[in-house]
Amino acid sequence: MKTILITGCSTGIGYYCATNLHKEGYRVIASCKQQSDVDALTKEGLTCIQLDLACNKSIHEGFNLALELCDGQLDALFNNGAYGQPGAVEDLPTDALRAQFEVNVFSWHTLTNLAVKHMRTRGTGRIIHNSSVLGLVALPYRGAYNASKFALEGLADTMRMELSNTNIQVSLIEPGPILSKFRENALHAFMKNINVNDSAHTENYQKQLNRLESDSAPQAFTLGPDAVYKKLLHALNAKTAKPRYYVTFPTYLMGYLKRLLSTRMLDKVLLNNK
Repeated sequence: MKTILITGCSTGIGYYCATNLHKEGYRVIASCKQQSDVDALTKEGLTCIQLDLACNKSIHEGFNLALELCDGQLDALFNNGAYGQPGAVEDLPTDALRAQFEVNVFSWHTLTNLAVKHMRTRGTGRIIHNSSVLGLVALPYRGAYNASKFALEGLADTMRMELSNTNIQVSLIEPGPILSKFRENALHAFMKNINVNDSAHTENYQKQLNRLESDSAPQAFTLGPDAVYKKLLHALNAKTAKPRYYVTFPTYLMGYLKRLLSTRMLDKVLLNNK
């Protein structure tokens, strides 16, 4: 029985992957920030722990508890818990950018290093990061999130090479639009940290608010979390996991266009899809 620790399991991709891996017979240790979410998942029969990605102490305590719960036999880590901080780069408070990196990059780095140290003693393991199409290309008004995912991809690519002489494999899953509460959390971060009315981008911000407040899919080609789950299963079970797993048509398209187009031409395409 393989054991996996998954972060960000209260909703969306994390919840779907945790519950379905559990059904498949994996020993799943799910984690959530809020104790109420931990209690809810526990009632559903999952092993769930509280782990706040914005708190270094909570990360270490959560990881140690996960090791206890799996009797020191952790096979895989799926870094998933993250959020998006919208806003033009020039309007973005440095503290908001720092908070974005704290959750989306630094916490994953800490957890990954703890996991790799453990996996080295076992001689095997899988590290899987849930990245984004915005780790491949940038979009306007997503600067903080873009930067966090670009940083994540750089760390993951480097670690994959550094672990090439071990049986610890590192993979990136790169979704495009997936049904989740991502927009709801992004809207909260936007309203908290961005002064909409005192900005050169006020007109465009209204478009961003319309997008974030919409109940419909954020754009065409939106898929359910099952699309990510299928890639996760391959990364966990393949003899040789892929370095990257594209999910959704926009990710495949942007990966192709980035290789094909000049930077200026790609900018024009992306500006039409902001």
